[in-house]
Amino acid sequence: MKKRDFNDWTKEELIKEVNVLRKQKTYGLVWEEDKTKEDFDYYLNWEGEKNKESFGEEEGKFPVLKEVEGKSIDNEDPKYNLMIEGDNYHSLAVMNFTHNKAIDVIYIDPPYNTGNKDFIYFDSFSKKPREVASDDPYKHSKWLSFMSKRLKLARGLLKNTGIIFISIDDNECAQLKLLCDNIFGEQNFLAKINRIVSKGSKNDSRYFVNDNDYILVYAKLKDKCVINPVSVDVDISKFTRKDKKGNFKPRGLEMGGSGQDTLEHRPKMGYSIYYNEKTKDVKTLFDYDLKKDPVYLEPNKDLVKKGYICIRPRMNKGKLGRWRWGAQTFIERFDDIFIDIKKKRVYTKDREKSEAIIAPNCNLEILNTEGTKELTEIFGKKVFDFPKPSRLIKYLIDRHPNKKAIVLDFFAGTGTTGQSVMSLNKEDGGKRKFILCTNNENNNGSSLKIATDICYPRIRKLIEGYTKGNGKKVEGFKDNFKYFKTDFVDSAPTDQNKKKIVNKSTEMLCIKENAFRLIKEKEGYKIFKNTDIHLGIIFDEDEIDNFIKDAKLIKGRFNVYIFSLDDGIPEREFRGMKGKVKLCPIPEAILHVYRRIFK
Repeated sequence: MKKRDFNDWTKEELIKEVNVLRKQKTYGLVWEEDKTKEDFDYYLNWEGEKNKESFGEEEGKFPVLKEVEGKSIDNEDPKYNLMIEGDNYHSLAVMNFTHNKAIDVIYIDPPYNTGNKDFIYFDSFSKKPREVASDDPYKHSKWLSFMSKRLKLARGLLKNTGIIFISIDDNECAQLKLLCDNIFGEQNFLAKINRIVSKGSKNDSRYFVNDNDYILVYAKLKDKCVINPVSVDVDISKFTRKDKKGNFKPRGLEMGGSGQDTLEHRPKMGYSIYYNEKTKDVKTLFDYDLKKDPVYLEPNKDLVKKGYICIRPRMNKGKLGRWRWGAQTFIERFDDIFIDIKKKRVYTKDREKSEAIIAPNCNLEILNTEGTKELTEIFGKKVFDFPKPSRLIKYLIDRHPNKKAIVLDFFAGTGTTGQSVMSLNKEDGGKRKFILCTNNENNNGSSLKIATDICYPRIRKLIEGYTKGNGKKVEGFKDNFKYFKTDFVDSAPTDQNKKKIVNKSTEMLCIKENAFRLIKEKEGYKIFKNTDIHLGIIFDEDEIDNFIKDAKLIKGRFNVYIFSLDDGIPEREFRGMKGKVKLCPIPEAILHVYRRIFK
């Protein structure tokens, strides 16, 4: 890899470098994308010139999925949890066909890029995977290139109401924030959660005790996003006041004068309150002018003469504050208002209760030792360093209100997200499903492979039940599960390659339609069933008539995928099934997605 010493660069190299720099941003996140291509970038997603001497068109590949036989777990639930083994970039590409805008929650725990063998990069210069060392001059650029491609594909999977949670530490937190601002939009940033991860010896720290990591939280679209609150225990001894409804605790209706709490920012929340203590009557008036200084006009003389006192939000930090409630809410809920005449202060009455429903806090203490302990209990020995605790991921998933959510983890590792989803379903009766994507690398130099020796066995034990080392039996979750691996077909646009894609598309279509139960298989077509519709796949156009004869004998609607060398659909042949079938050409339906992803 050429270092940035321009003295020995050729004129052509210098011109190319200048052109790259001219395309880069003048503000925000900038990294050396042209120097940090992954190996497959040159034939899948190369955004510059192709090196045709090394990577000809014939080397281009499109990913597909192939089910691993003997690893399916079938119970009564018609919907399946999924695991995909392979590079998560390829898995995400496939999912842009099978799960486009279908994911509710994404949680990922990517490599932290510590320089301590935690981040392996398939460098296009070396043509083989390498561990990124702490002194690598392109350390951050490699990580950003790696993450950028995957997060862009992940964004396309999220519903408009979806959320993504990303665990990270200080090594890449600042860079990740800027990257996510660029991909998801700065306006869709929700929070940076600080998590205490350990309680080690504080005497070993030279400067500050580094005992936390972070979770960045983004919405697909903030105005469509809903975050579930949390419940906390309440000290009922503080509810010392009483009225006809019971005990309450006063809480100021006023908000301060900073940020979005100012009158200028929320003018409809800054009305004047006129209260008559004798008659107990109350009125609200918007008697101010934001263009004048002072903002508020003189109190209404007619009301003052009738015995009303005027109460307004106070000044704080040089800014006028506002109320927490709007004027209409204030009038409608006046029974829940307490007014202190002497202090001219307005309070809401927080009623006595054993728990309060509040917005989630951005500070958590969930230690990594929890994750190590629960994984060790499942396997009877330590098999992985620092797995995330399922309690953490349950807490995050539970922030999304959909109890039928599809949850994706494309850095699945040991499969903690799968355990979290099934455990949370058992607790609250939810019907969430998970998708785990992981490679099958060796775990930190050990003989154990991540996918086949840790993640899959963990999920199987959790579903079927297992026995702890102390002999105690743990009941299984009785869920459904299917295991897939990424496979590849040539991408050159030949008729032969299109036929290959179709022949290998069955699993992808079954996943997309959630139809796995094969009820009819002939030489030129297959029919699968799920709870709502039937899936028909016609591999040979000459078999359309025979497919229609079988389909007419089956009650219910059909989504039918038909092999076609172009995007044509033989609608005429299906005119007798009008209203019963939805037709779609393959491989065009798949290639349309891949053309968008693989430029």
